[in-house]
Amino acid sequence: MRVFVAGGTGVVGRRLVPQLVARGHQVMATTTSAAKLGLLERLGAEAVVMDGLDAASVGEAVAKARPDAIVHQMTAISVAHAGKPDLKHMDRWFATTNRLRTEGTDHLLAAAEATGVSHFVAQSYANWNGIREGGWVKTEEDPLDLHTGTAAHAGMVAIRHVEDVVLRAGGAVLRYGGLYGPGATDDQVELVRKRQYPLVGGGTGYCSWVHLDDAASATVLAVEQEARGVFNIVDDEPAPAGEWLPYLAACAGAKPPMRVPKWLARLLAGEVAVAMMTEGRGFSNAKAKRELGWELRYPSWRQGFKDGLA
Repeated sequence: MRVFVAGGTGVVGRRLVPQLVARGHQVMATTTSAAKLGLLERLGAEAVVMDGLDAASVGEAVAKARPDAIVHQMTAISVAHAGKPDLKHMDRWFATTNRLRTEGTDHLLAAAEATGVSHFVAQSYANWNGIREGGWVKTEEDPLDLHTGTAAHAGMVAIRHVEDVVLRAGGAVLRYGGLYGPGATDDQVELVRKRQYPLVGGGTGYCSWVHLDDAASATVLAVEQEARGVFNIVDDEPAPAGEWLPYLAACAGAKPPMRVPKWLARLLAGEVAVAMMTEGRGFSNAKAKRELGWELRYPSWRQGFKDGLA
């Protein structure tokens, strides 16, 4: 199969491309920087520079590739693109990523239609953003929380856009949990080591994690099976912040995280951080395991954190 990976040099793309190549697929992968073309070629892909926010650039790249499937992995969350993580001003931090999830998705879908691409797979998000009512663990049937009135709202609206348009096009939406692995959590671990990543309130908010290699392997399955619909791509163990954050600190050789009350966290880090740490909802991966036959290398973040920071 010829697979076009938009965003091939991102943290998921760098794990996805070699997995696709290893399974015999021909891969064309994109980057925004000519300096990274060599990286993609070393991973086994044909490489092309593409601006995901430029319809002409996207159209030309997809037309040249003439793929059987397109995988949308375009984001701009790295420190190089967006600066240091900033939950208090998440709308600014995710500004370009939000455009890639709206305008960029539309450009890719238009190019897919123009080129006759038969299948489309897109990255979405399922970490702590399940609807904040009912149980602590959500399925694909439960809505995502739009976090109206907070700095996260624009990003959640962008995620909804990705899901709506990709599902209408008959594609697959993969809701990745909190990504960890090589290059994905370096900034968070650094904050943990500096004791600048505190627990808020009781740390009762849940989230779901997934190792980069597991996110990539689920994506390969979605491509190969021409999957349709929404899938939560998370590990087997949704957990409250009060469990995973102290464990991450221990794995990183850091002191236990400090605790701060909600009112202080709201002043220092904003409403999003408080909601995530105290009210967040995790996700179930039962559908992905059942329908895709997905098997995780790291069923729990406990082993994944330990191995990654050993």
